Amino acid sequence: MTDVGIGLTGLAILMVLIAVRVPIGVALIGVSFSGLWWLMGPRVAWGAVSIIPYQFTSSWILSSIPMFLFLGFISYHTQLTRGMFNAARIWLSALPGGLAIASIFGAAGFAAVSGSSIACSAAMGRIAIPEMMKYKYHPQLATGTVAVAGTIGALIPPSIILILYGVIAQVSISALFLGGVVAGLMTTFGYVVVVLVQVWLKPELAPQRDKSVTFREKIIALRETWPILLIMLGIFGGLFGGVFTPTEAGAVGAFLACLVALVSGQMTLDRFLIAARETLMTTAALLVIAIGASLLTRFLALSGAGDYLSSGILTIASNPLLLMLGIVAVYLLMGMFLEPIGAMLLTLPIILPVVDAAGWSLLWFGIVLTKLLEIGMITPPIGMNVFVIKSVVGDLVKTSTIFRGVVWFIVMDLFLIGVLFAFPQLVLWLPALVP
Repeated sequence: MTDVGIGLTGLAILMVLIAVRVPIGVALIGVSFSGLWWLMGPRVAWGAVSIIPYQFTSSWILSSIPMFLFLGFISYHTQLTRGMFNAARIWLSALPGGLAIASIFGAAGFAAVSGSSIACSAAMGRIAIPEMMKYKYHPQLATGTVAVAGTIGALIPPSIILILYGVIAQVSISALFLGGVVAGLMTTFGYVVVVLVQVWLKPELAPQRDKSVTFREKIIALRETWPILLIMLGIFGGLFGGVFTPTEAGAVGAFLACLVALVSGQMTLDRFLIAARETLMTTAALLVIAIGASLLTRFLALSGAGDYLSSGILTIASNPLLLMLGIVAVYLLMGMFLEPIGAMLLTLPIILPVVDAAGWSLLWFGIVLTKLLEIGMITPPIGMNVFVIKSVVGDLVKTSTIFRGVVWFIVMDLFLIGVLFAFPQLVLWLPALVP
Protein backbone atom coordinates (compact mmCIF):
# COMPACT_ATOMS: atom_id res chain seq x y z
CA MET A 1 0.00 0.00 0.00
CA THR A 2 1.31 3.48 -0.88
CA ASP A 3 1.89 6.11 1.80
CA VAL A 4 -1.17 8.03 0.57
CA GLY A 5 -3.21 4.83 0.81
CA ILE A 6 -2.13 4.41 4.43
CA GLY A 7 -3.19 7.98 5.18
CA LEU A 8 -6.60 7.55 3.55
CA THR A 9 -7.09 4.21 5.33
CA GLY A 10 -6.31 5.92 8.62
CA LEU A 11 -8.90 8.62 7.91
CA ALA A 12 -11.51 5.96 7.06
CA ILE A 13 -10.80 4.12 10.31
CA LEU A 14 -11.05 7.43 12.18
CA MET A 15 -14.51 8.10 10.70
CA VAL A 16 -15.66 4.60 11.74
CA LEU A 17 -14.39 5.07 15.29
CA ILE A 18 -16.18 8.42 15.61
CA ALA A 19 -19.37 6.88 14.15
CA VAL A 20 -19.36 4.18 16.86
CA ARG A 21 -18.98 6.87 19.55
CA VAL A 22 -15.32 6.44 20.46
CA PRO A 23 -14.33 9.77 22.15
CA ILE A 24 -12.91 11.97 19.42
CA GLY A 25 -9.68 12.74 21.28
CA VAL A 26 -8.98 9.03 21.84
CA ALA A 27 -9.81 8.24 18.19
CA LEU A 28 -7.51 10.99 16.87
CA ILE A 29 -4.56 9.97 19.02
CA GLY A 30 -5.06 6.23 18.44
CA VAL A 31 -5.33 6.47 14.64
CA SER A 32 -2.48 8.97 14.32
CA PHE A 33 -0.14 6.91 16.52
CA SER A 34 -0.99 3.67 14.70
CA GLY A 35 -0.63 5.35 11.29
CA LEU A 36 2.78 6.81 12.15
CA TRP A 37 3.90 3.37 13.40
CA TRP A 38 2.71 1.80 10.14
CA LEU A 39 4.41 4.47 8.02
CA MET A 40 7.66 5.14 9.83
CA GLY A 41 8.03 2.50 12.53
CA PRO A 42 7.71 2.50 16.33
CA ARG A 43 10.57 4.92 17.00
CA VAL A 44 8.98 7.74 14.97
CA ALA A 45 5.51 6.99 16.40
CA TRP A 46 6.70 7.14 20.02
CA GLY A 47 8.81 10.19 19.22
CA ALA A 48 5.78 12.03 17.84
CA VAL A 49 3.68 11.13 20.88
CA SER A 50 6.39 12.37 23.22
CA ILE A 51 7.20 15.62 21.38
CA ILE A 52 4.05 16.91 19.66
CA PRO A 53 1.81 17.15 22.77
CA TYR A 54 4.48 19.23 24.50
CA GLN A 55 5.08 21.42 21.44
CA PHE A 56 1.38 22.15 21.11
CA THR A 57 0.46 22.71 24.76
CA SER A 58 3.57 24.84 25.44
CA SER A 59 2.11 27.58 23.24
CA TRP A 60 1.76 30.66 25.45
CA ILE A 61 -1.45 31.70 23.67
CA LEU A 62 -3.24 28.52 24.82
CA SER A 63 -2.92 29.63 28.44
CA SER A 64 -5.76 32.07 27.74
CA ILE A 65 -8.23 29.22 27.20
CA PRO A 66 -8.60 28.09 30.86
CA MET A 67 -8.70 31.72 31.95
CA PHE A 68 -11.52 32.66 29.58
CA LEU A 69 -13.35 29.47 30.53
CA PHE A 70 -12.96 30.32 34.22
CA LEU A 71 -14.24 33.84 33.50
CA GLY A 72 -17.36 32.37 31.86
CA PHE A 73 -18.02 29.78 34.57
CA ILE A 74 -17.61 32.36 37.36
CA SER A 75 -20.00 34.74 35.57
CA TYR A 76 -22.49 31.90 35.09
CA HIS A 77 -22.45 30.46 38.61
CA THR A 78 -22.53 33.87 40.31
CA GLN A 79 -25.33 35.08 37.97
CA LEU A 80 -23.50 38.23 36.94
CA THR A 81 -25.47 38.26 33.68
CA ARG A 82 -28.94 38.44 35.22
CA GLY A 83 -28.87 42.24 35.32
CA MET A 84 -28.04 42.40 31.61
CA PHE A 85 -31.16 40.40 30.74
CA ASN A 86 -33.38 42.37 33.15
CA ALA A 87 -32.26 45.68 31.64
CA ALA A 88 -32.87 44.40 28.10
CA ARG A 89 -36.29 43.08 29.18
CA ILE A 90 -37.38 46.45 30.56
CA TRP A 91 -36.01 48.53 27.68
CA LEU A 92 -37.55 46.25 25.04
CA SER A 93 -40.83 45.56 26.82
CA ALA A 94 -42.92 47.52 24.31
CA LEU A 95 -41.61 45.62 21.29
CA PRO A 96 -43.47 42.58 19.92
CA GLY A 97 -41.52 39.58 21.19
CA GLY A 98 -39.62 41.90 23.54
CA LEU A 99 -38.62 39.16 26.00
CA ALA A 100 -37.26 36.96 23.21
CA ILE A 101 -35.29 39.90 21.84
CA ALA A 102 -34.04 40.66 25.36
CA SER A 103 -32.73 37.10 25.65
CA ILE A 104 -30.78 37.60 22.40
CA PHE A 105 -29.15 40.81 23.65
CA GLY A 106 -28.58 39.20 27.05
CA ALA A 107 -26.81 36.31 25.34
CA ALA A 108 -24.67 38.76 23.36
CA GLY A 109 -23.70 40.44 26.64
CA PHE A 110 -22.85 37.11 28.26
CA ALA A 111 -20.88 36.13 25.15
CA ALA A 112 -18.55 39.04 25.82
CA VAL A 113 -17.37 37.36 29.05
CA SER A 114 -17.85 33.69 28.22
CA GLY A 115 -16.51 32.27 24.97
CA SER A 116 -18.71 29.18 25.20
CA SER A 117 -22.04 28.80 23.41
CA ILE A 118 -23.12 26.02 25.80
CA ALA A 119 -22.50 28.18 28.87
CA CYS A 120 -24.29 31.04 27.13
CA SER A 121 -27.39 28.92 26.40
CA ALA A 122 -27.44 27.47 29.92
CA ALA A 123 -27.17 30.89 31.56
CA MET A 124 -29.84 32.53 29.41
CA GLY A 125 -32.06 29.46 29.56
CA ARG A 126 -32.28 29.61 33.35
CA ILE A 127 -32.95 33.34 33.33
CA ALA A 128 -35.04 34.05 30.21
CA ILE A 129 -37.22 30.99 29.58
CA PRO A 130 -39.12 31.16 32.92
CA GLU A 131 -39.85 34.83 32.21
CA MET A 132 -41.17 34.08 28.71
CA MET A 133 -43.29 31.18 29.98
CA LYS A 134 -44.70 33.48 32.66
CA TYR A 135 -45.88 35.93 29.99
CA LYS A 136 -47.45 33.12 27.89
CA TYR A 137 -44.84 33.03 25.12
CA HIS A 138 -45.17 29.99 22.89
CA PRO A 139 -42.65 27.33 24.06
CA GLN A 140 -41.35 26.97 20.49
CA LEU A 141 -40.35 30.64 20.30
CA ALA A 142 -39.07 30.83 23.89
CA THR A 143 -36.81 27.77 23.78
CA GLY A 144 -35.75 28.14 20.14
CA THR A 145 -34.65 31.74 20.63
CA VAL A 146 -32.51 30.97 23.68
CA ALA A 147 -30.97 27.88 22.04
CA VAL A 148 -29.77 29.90 19.03
CA ALA A 149 -28.85 32.97 21.08
CA GLY A 150 -26.23 30.83 22.80
CA THR A 151 -24.35 30.38 19.52
CA ILE A 152 -23.40 34.07 19.66
CA GLY A 153 -21.00 33.03 22.43
CA ALA A 154 -18.56 31.53 19.92
CA LEU A 155 -18.44 34.67 17.76
CA ILE A 156 -18.24 37.64 20.10
CA PRO A 157 -14.85 37.61 21.84
CA PRO A 158 -13.50 36.05 23.90
CA SER A 159 -14.12 32.88 21.84
CA ILE A 160 -12.46 29.55 22.58
CA ILE A 161 -13.02 28.38 19.00
CA LEU A 162 -11.35 31.52 17.59
CA ILE A 163 -8.37 31.14 19.94
CA LEU A 164 -7.80 27.52 18.89
CA TYR A 165 -8.27 28.40 15.23
CA GLY A 166 -5.79 31.26 15.54
CA VAL A 167 -3.16 29.00 17.11
CA ILE A 168 -3.53 26.31 14.42
CA ALA A 169 -3.92 28.62 11.41
CA GLN A 170 -1.34 31.11 12.77
CA VAL A 171 -3.71 34.04 12.52
CA SER A 172 -3.65 37.00 14.93
CA ILE A 173 -6.02 36.36 17.85
CA SER A 174 -6.71 40.10 18.18
CA ALA A 175 -7.67 40.31 14.49
CA LEU A 176 -9.95 37.28 14.85
CA PHE A 177 -11.59 38.85 17.88
CA LEU A 178 -12.28 42.05 15.95
CA GLY A 179 -13.71 40.10 13.02
CA GLY A 180 -15.82 38.11 15.46
CA VAL A 181 -17.31 41.32 16.88
CA VAL A 182 -18.69 42.26 13.45
CA ALA A 183 -20.05 38.78 12.72
CA GLY A 184 -21.47 38.51 16.24
CA LEU A 185 -23.33 41.80 15.96
CA MET A 186 -24.64 40.81 12.51
CA THR A 187 -25.88 37.55 13.99
CA THR A 188 -27.47 39.30 16.97
CA PHE A 189 -29.48 41.70 14.82
CA GLY A 190 -30.28 38.93 12.34
CA TYR A 191 -31.86 36.91 15.15
CA VAL A 192 -33.81 39.98 16.29
CA VAL A 193 -35.23 40.29 12.76
CA VAL A 194 -36.28 36.62 12.88
CA VAL A 195 -38.17 37.17 16.15
CA LEU A 196 -39.91 40.29 14.85
CA VAL A 197 -40.97 38.56 11.62
CA GLN A 198 -42.27 35.49 13.45
CA VAL A 199 -44.30 37.56 15.90
CA TRP A 200 -45.60 39.77 13.09
CA LEU A 201 -46.81 36.70 11.18
CA LYS A 202 -48.14 34.95 14.31
CA PRO A 203 -48.88 37.45 17.11
CA GLU A 204 -50.03 34.60 19.37
CA LEU A 205 -46.39 33.48 19.73
CA ALA A 206 -45.71 36.44 22.05
CA PRO A 207 -49.06 37.79 23.28
CA GLN A 208 -47.89 40.08 26.10
CA ARG A 209 -46.54 43.58 25.53
CA ASP A 210 -45.91 46.00 28.40
CA LYS A 211 -45.99 49.66 27.35
CA SER A 212 -46.34 51.00 30.89
CA VAL A 213 -42.64 50.97 31.80
CA THR A 214 -41.46 54.44 32.77
CA PHE A 215 -38.21 56.07 31.78
CA ARG A 216 -37.16 56.10 35.44
CA GLU A 217 -37.57 52.33 35.62
CA LYS A 218 -35.42 51.97 32.53
CA ILE A 219 -32.63 54.06 34.06
CA ILE A 220 -32.80 52.07 37.30
CA ALA A 221 -32.58 48.82 35.32
CA LEU A 222 -29.33 50.00 33.71
CA ARG A 223 -27.69 50.07 37.14
CA GLU A 224 -27.98 46.28 37.30
CA THR A 225 -25.71 45.89 34.28
CA TRP A 226 -22.60 47.23 36.00
CA PRO A 227 -20.99 43.82 36.73
CA ILE A 228 -20.84 42.71 33.09
CA LEU A 229 -20.12 46.22 31.77
CA LEU A 230 -17.20 46.59 34.16
CA ILE A 231 -15.71 43.24 33.13
CA MET A 232 -16.22 44.01 29.42
CA LEU A 233 -14.64 47.46 29.83
CA GLY A 234 -11.67 45.96 31.65
CA ILE A 235 -11.09 43.24 29.05
CA PHE A 236 -11.69 45.13 25.81
CA GLY A 237 -10.37 48.48 27.02
CA GLY A 238 -7.08 46.93 28.06
CA LEU A 239 -6.90 44.58 25.10
CA PHE A 240 -7.46 47.08 22.32
CA GLY A 241 -5.77 49.88 24.25
CA GLY A 242 -2.53 47.90 24.19
CA VAL A 243 -2.33 47.49 27.97
CA PHE A 244 -2.19 43.69 27.71
CA THR A 245 -2.25 40.96 25.07
CA PRO A 246 -5.17 38.64 24.18
CA THR A 247 -3.38 35.91 26.14
CA GLU A 248 -3.17 38.07 29.26
CA ALA A 249 -6.75 39.31 28.77
CA GLY A 250 -8.11 35.95 29.92
CA ALA A 251 -6.36 36.18 33.28
CA VAL A 252 -7.37 39.82 33.72
CA GLY A 253 -10.99 38.97 32.91
CA ALA A 254 -11.07 36.01 35.30
CA PHE A 255 -9.63 38.18 38.09
CA LEU A 256 -12.17 40.94 37.39
CA ALA A 257 -15.06 38.44 37.40
CA CYS A 258 -13.99 37.06 40.78
CA LEU A 259 -13.56 40.59 42.16
CA VAL A 260 -16.94 41.81 40.86
CA ALA A 261 -18.71 38.69 42.12
CA LEU A 262 -17.10 39.19 45.54
CA VAL A 263 -18.07 42.88 45.72
CA SER A 264 -21.65 42.17 44.59
CA GLY A 265 -22.01 39.48 47.26
CA GLN A 266 -22.52 36.64 44.78
CA MET A 267 -19.23 34.82 45.34
CA THR A 268 -19.13 31.84 47.70
CA LEU A 269 -16.45 29.20 48.18
CA ASP A 270 -18.73 26.51 46.70
CA ARG A 271 -19.39 28.54 43.55
CA PHE A 272 -15.68 29.28 43.16
CA LEU A 273 -14.75 25.61 43.48
CA ILE A 274 -17.48 24.49 41.06
CA ALA A 275 -16.29 27.02 38.47
CA ALA A 276 -12.66 25.92 38.97
CA ARG A 277 -13.54 22.23 38.62
CA GLU A 278 -15.58 22.79 35.45
CA THR A 279 -12.74 24.89 34.02
CA LEU A 280 -10.19 22.13 34.64
CA MET A 281 -12.41 19.42 33.16
CA THR A 282 -13.28 21.45 30.04
CA THR A 283 -9.68 22.54 29.46
CA ALA A 284 -8.40 18.97 29.76
CA ALA A 285 -11.00 17.70 27.27
CA LEU A 286 -10.15 20.46 24.78
CA LEU A 287 -6.41 19.85 24.99
CA VAL A 288 -6.75 16.10 24.46
CA ILE A 289 -8.71 16.74 21.25
CA ALA A 290 -6.26 19.44 20.13
CA ILE A 291 -3.24 17.19 20.74
CA GLY A 292 -4.94 14.44 18.73
CA ALA A 293 -5.55 16.89 15.88
CA SER A 294 -1.86 17.92 15.92
CA LEU A 295 -0.82 14.26 15.68
CA LEU A 296 -3.28 13.75 12.82
CA THR A 297 -1.76 16.72 10.99
CA ARG A 298 1.70 15.14 11.25
CA PHE A 299 0.36 11.75 10.11
CA LEU A 300 -1.41 13.24 7.07
CA ALA A 301 1.64 15.30 6.17
CA LEU A 302 4.03 12.34 6.29
CA SER A 303 1.65 10.09 4.35
CA GLY A 304 0.89 12.75 1.73
CA ALA A 305 -2.85 12.16 2.23
CA GLY A 306 -3.43 15.77 3.31
CA ASP A 307 -1.95 17.24 0.12
CA TYR A 308 -3.68 14.57 -1.95
CA LEU A 309 -7.13 15.41 -0.54
CA SER A 310 -6.55 19.16 -0.66
CA SER A 311 -5.49 19.12 -4.31
CA GLY A 312 -8.38 16.80 -5.13
CA ILE A 313 -10.88 19.17 -3.54
CA LEU A 314 -9.43 22.13 -5.46
CA THR A 315 -9.61 20.20 -8.73
CA ILE A 316 -13.24 19.21 -8.21
CA ALA A 317 -14.36 22.62 -6.99
CA SER A 318 -12.25 25.07 -8.98
CA ASN A 319 -15.14 27.54 -8.89
CA PRO A 320 -15.03 29.55 -5.61
CA LEU A 321 -18.81 29.36 -5.17
CA LEU A 322 -18.84 25.57 -5.62
CA LEU A 323 -15.91 25.25 -3.22
CA MET A 324 -17.72 27.32 -0.61
CA LEU A 325 -20.94 25.34 -1.05
CA GLY A 326 -18.94 22.13 -0.59
CA ILE A 327 -17.32 23.43 2.62
CA VAL A 328 -20.71 24.55 3.96
CA ALA A 329 -22.22 21.14 3.19
CA VAL A 330 -19.33 19.30 4.91
CA TYR A 331 -19.56 21.34 8.11
CA LEU A 332 -23.35 21.25 8.25
CA LEU A 333 -23.19 17.47 7.95
CA MET A 334 -20.44 17.13 10.55
CA GLY A 335 -22.29 19.50 12.86
CA MET A 336 -25.16 17.03 13.02
CA PHE A 337 -22.93 14.46 14.73
CA LEU A 338 -19.84 16.15 16.23
CA GLU A 339 -19.29 18.94 18.72
CA PRO A 340 -17.84 22.11 17.12
CA ILE A 341 -14.26 22.04 18.39
CA GLY A 342 -13.85 18.37 17.50
CA ALA A 343 -15.23 18.98 14.01
CA MET A 344 -12.91 21.95 13.50
CA LEU A 345 -9.74 20.23 14.70
CA LEU A 346 -10.57 17.10 12.72
CA THR A 347 -10.93 18.95 9.41
CA LEU A 348 -8.46 21.86 9.57
CA PRO A 349 -5.45 19.77 8.45
CA ILE A 350 -7.24 19.21 5.14
CA ILE A 351 -9.31 22.40 4.79
CA LEU A 352 -6.65 25.03 5.61
CA PRO A 353 -4.41 24.18 2.60
CA VAL A 354 -7.50 24.34 0.38
CA VAL A 355 -8.49 27.76 1.71
CA ASP A 356 -4.92 29.04 1.35
CA ALA A 357 -4.62 27.73 -2.22
CA ALA A 358 -7.98 29.31 -3.12
CA GLY A 359 -6.53 32.70 -2.13
CA TRP A 360 -9.06 33.31 0.64
CA SER A 361 -8.18 35.23 3.79
CA LEU A 362 -7.52 32.84 6.67
CA LEU A 363 -8.87 35.50 9.02
CA TRP A 364 -12.15 35.74 7.11
CA PHE A 365 -12.41 31.96 6.86
CA GLY A 366 -11.96 31.61 10.63
CA ILE A 367 -15.06 33.72 11.21
CA VAL A 368 -17.10 31.88 8.56
CA LEU A 369 -15.94 28.53 9.94
CA THR A 370 -17.00 29.52 13.47
CA LYS A 371 -20.42 30.49 12.14
CA LEU A 372 -20.76 27.12 10.38
CA LEU A 373 -19.67 25.21 13.47
CA GLU A 374 -22.21 27.00 15.62
CA ILE A 375 -25.05 26.06 13.28
CA GLY A 376 -24.16 22.49 14.18
CA MET A 377 -24.92 23.34 17.81
CA ILE A 378 -28.62 23.68 16.96
CA THR A 379 -29.16 21.07 14.22
CA PRO A 380 -30.56 17.57 14.85
CA PRO A 381 -29.83 14.92 15.93
CA ILE A 382 -27.06 16.11 18.30
CA GLY A 383 -27.68 19.88 18.58
CA MET A 384 -25.91 20.37 21.93
CA ASN A 385 -27.48 23.78 22.65
CA VAL A 386 -30.92 22.28 22.10
CA PHE A 387 -30.24 19.59 24.69
CA VAL A 388 -28.86 22.18 27.11
CA ILE A 389 -32.19 24.02 26.85
CA LYS A 390 -34.02 20.70 27.19
CA SER A 391 -32.20 20.08 30.47
CA VAL A 392 -33.33 23.52 31.68
CA VAL A 393 -37.03 23.12 30.80
CA GLY A 394 -37.31 19.41 31.62
CA ASP A 395 -40.59 17.77 30.64
CA LEU A 396 -42.36 21.10 30.08
CA VAL A 397 -41.24 21.25 26.43
CA LYS A 398 -40.53 18.42 23.99
CA THR A 399 -37.14 18.25 22.28
CA SER A 400 -38.89 18.28 18.88
CA THR A 401 -40.54 21.59 19.82
CA ILE A 402 -37.15 23.18 20.50
CA PHE A 403 -35.76 21.90 17.19
CA ARG A 404 -38.78 23.38 15.37
CA GLY A 405 -38.13 26.66 17.14
CA VAL A 406 -34.61 26.99 15.71
CA VAL A 407 -35.50 26.39 12.04
CA TRP A 408 -36.11 30.04 11.18
CA PHE A 409 -32.85 31.03 12.85
CA ILE A 410 -30.89 28.43 10.87
CA VAL A 411 -32.26 30.00 7.67
CA MET A 412 -31.00 33.38 8.89
CA ASP A 413 -27.59 31.87 9.73
CA LEU A 414 -27.24 30.46 6.21
CA PHE A 415 -28.26 33.82 4.76
CA LEU A 416 -25.59 35.57 6.86
CA ILE A 417 -22.93 33.10 5.68
CA GLY A 418 -23.93 33.96 2.12
CA VAL A 419 -23.55 37.67 2.92
CA LEU A 420 -20.10 37.10 4.47
CA PHE A 421 -19.02 35.11 1.42
CA ALA A 422 -20.23 37.78 -0.98
CA PHE A 423 -18.79 40.67 1.07
CA PRO A 424 -15.71 39.46 2.98
CA GLN A 425 -14.77 43.06 3.79
CA LEU A 426 -17.59 43.07 6.33
CA VAL A 427 -15.33 40.90 8.48
CA LEU A 428 -11.96 42.32 7.41
CA TRP A 429 -12.51 46.10 7.68
CA LEU A 430 -12.37 46.37 11.48
CA PRO A 431 -9.21 44.25 11.94
CA ALA A 432 -7.57 46.33 9.19
CA LEU A 433 -8.05 49.49 11.28
CA VAL A 434 -5.98 48.11 14.16
CA PRO A 435 -2.24 47.71 13.48
